[in-house]
Amino acid sequence: MIYLAQTDTTVGFLSKNLKKLNTLKNRNQDQPCLITTTKFSELKKLVRVPKYFKNLVRKSKKTTFIYPNLQAIRIVKDHPHEDFLKNWDWLFSTSANKHGKEFDEIWAKNVADKIIDQKLFEGNASKILKLSKKRKRKIR
Repeated sequence: MIYLAQTDTTVGFLSKNLKKLNTLKNRNQDQPCLITTTKFSELKKLVRVPKYFKNLVRKSKKTTFIYPNLQAIRIVKDHPHEDFLKNWDWLFSTSANKHGKEFDEIWAKNVADKIIDQKLFEGNASKILKLSKKRKRKIR
């Protein structure tokens, strides 16, 4: 299933199937995708947060972290999108547009299997920080 939802940052497609998301967006099948979750317990299953940044990760909002194992994960909290995500342990998430193109609401609604939110708007993308043991680097 491909879900179309207003995420905490912008309009996005969400799914458990990464290959289906990449096909939908006309991307390379090997291209990684960020993971969204609401649960820190799921974060612990997916990655090891460097001790130096545990507090930063816990307090950050609208920020995607790339961890030393190269997993990109964003914790969603204090946002209505959290209610949808609570039904899942985690989901792959990507912007709801064709690869390299602008958001097209009609196309997005036509290709999604299920539309979660009727009111959709393009917001700012999340910040992206890459973490190592004691260093962080701003990617976006």
